[in-house]
Amino acid sequence: MTKSESIKKIGLELGFQQVGITDAHLDPHHRHYAEWIARNYHGEMGYMARNVHKRLHPSELVADTLSVICVRLDYLVDEARNPLDLLDHPYLAYVSRYALGRDYHKLMRKRLQKFADRIKQAHGSMGYRVFTDSAPVLEKALATKAGIGWQGKHSNILHREHGSWFFLGEIYTDMVLEIDDPIDNHCGRCTSCIDVCPTAAIVEPYWVDARRCISYLTIEHRSEIPVEFRQAIGNRIYGCDDCQLVCPWNRFAKYTGEIDFQPRHGLDHISLMDCYRWSEADFMHKMEGSAIRRIGYQCWLRNIVIALGNAARDPHIESILKQDYAQHSGFLQHHLDWAIQQQQGKSQ
Repeated sequence: MTKSESIKKIGLELGFQQVGITDAHLDPHHRHYAEWIARNYHGEMGYMARNVHKRLHPSELVADTLSVICVRLDYLVDEARNPLDLLDHPYLAYVSRYALGRDYHKLMRKRLQKFADRIKQAHGSMGYRVFTDSAPVLEKALATKAGIGWQGKHSNILHREHGSWFFLGEIYTDMVLEIDDPIDNHCGRCTSCIDVCPTAAIVEPYWVDARRCISYLTIEHRSEIPVEFRQAIGNRIYGCDDCQLVCPWNRFAKYTGEIDFQPRHGLDHISLMDCYRWSEADFMHKMEGSAIRRIGYQCWLRNIVIALGNAARDPHIESILKQDYAQHSGFLQHHLDWAIQQQQGKSQ
């Protein structure tokens, strides 16, 4: 068994669904990333435009990096209701599948650390650093090079037998390892993800303008959501999965065995009004250990208010929004004005 084969075996024993290994050269991805930034497709995510050199050159981020160990951790869960039935539901909320359970960052980081420790036990001392959606790491490019999958037209990584419902993690190491070959792109002529995007954020195959993306607008964007996108947001109060839900390859996805990823607080079948009624204390308590908590209570309410404006006509919704109007900040009142007008317009 080679060193690389041994490392992969350890990773699978620790609960990762796939381990791939690549080198630290990302030259083929430099031009695409530079153009994506130049087009300002990163929007308010200023960190994407910082430390670009370190992002494109792993050895500049972690000195002496020679190999990158990439892992896949599946997160798809069996839900109370088919997520396709939840999209644009007149009264229920839609929360992105990855955020239904506990925040994956701590789980992934802890497991990657254990993975690195096991590698050292088996193969001796090594210099390394673990990452999971943290620091300037071009993780999708690395995962593609490592054979974890190919990058689909929606920019997510796809696997023929497991779809795209998975998290990525990396170990940068100074070990010299046998690397894997990338796998072929199997998107073919399919444009399902492009066709379904509610805001036309996939402006062309493999190019996503985050400024139009509902995931970006409801999570990364912390100011007022542009009026032009509010109706398209529908009932999506945190993130958006439309492009993944319609992807033909996801019919092969398997449910995860990770308990931490199971839905909490009924987020896979919860009403918009129940979410709206949470106080800030409720939000902070219920979302403890959740990725959702980081957007803060005001953006949580902002997203829900927009969804309530898009909900089916209900005099009760209009009444509640008007009743609570004065207690909210000007930031939220701007969205309340829109939501109330939307509800009133449906009665005409």
